[in-house]
Amino acid sequence: MLLMIDAGNTRVKWSCISNEAPLQFPPAWQGVGSVLHQDLGQIAQSIAHYHITRCKISNVAGAGLQQSLEQLVRSHSPDIAIESFSAADPIAGVHNHYREPIKLGADRFASAIAAHYQFPDVDLVVATCGTATTIDAITAQGDFLGGMILPGLQLMASALAKNTAQLPQIAQHFELQDLFANHTDQAIASGCIHAQIGAMLCAVRDLERKRGNAKLIISGGAAPYLLPQLTHCQAIDWQDVENLVLTGLWVAAKSS
Repeated sequence: MLLMIDAGNTRVKWSCISNEAPLQFPPAWQGVGSVLHQDLGQIAQSIAHYHITRCKISNVAGAGLQQSLEQLVRSHSPDIAIESFSAADPIAGVHNHYREPIKLGADRFASAIAAHYQFPDVDLVVATCGTATTIDAITAQGDFLGGMILPGLQLMASALAKNTAQLPQIAQHFELQDLFANHTDQAIASGCIHAQIGAMLCAVRDLERKRGNAKLIISGGAAPYLLPQLTHCQAIDWQDVENLVLTGLWVAAKSS
């Protein structure tokens, strides 16, 4: 059994899949879950009954969390092979064109790998929406061109509420009926949601201007708040895909 771990800035996602499972989409996960950093012990309980022989970790949350994750995995199986995923080398046909390739976030590269493998021969904009929102461009030939990083949806709303005395705290409430809101809570929600979507549309348009048609792939915990508004963007081709980072780790593991 192969264990994939996606350690983000707020949550840690994990999935297990058979070593013999064919590359298909969506993957045939044996188990999948997500916990906050302080609840890592729940992962140990969830994977206790799996016979795991290999583990691949994407971690953008620092050395301390990496150590905790490796201890957790070792407690499950002392002899397990643990591999730290990085964005340095070409993997599964994706080539990293960052100025300093090793400085590209492992999660962004894993997402690019998953998207390119699932949608080959298509120019892609890949948006992952979490604590931060990352928006990256990958060509049909598998060239990772680079991208944008902006505050995530909840971070945007929290910053407004924290730094502007007259604005209420609406970070947990993103229901939106109309772009032109008629009260402050909804106005903040509309502004934050459409700022995210606007950045994605700019990325798609720029890639299309340079290369022709492009497809938007969107994923991440905050994606469900954006999808209802994306349905109005009929001029672009888009698709939401769950667990892009975990899928990219799986593709990378199979490719190696």
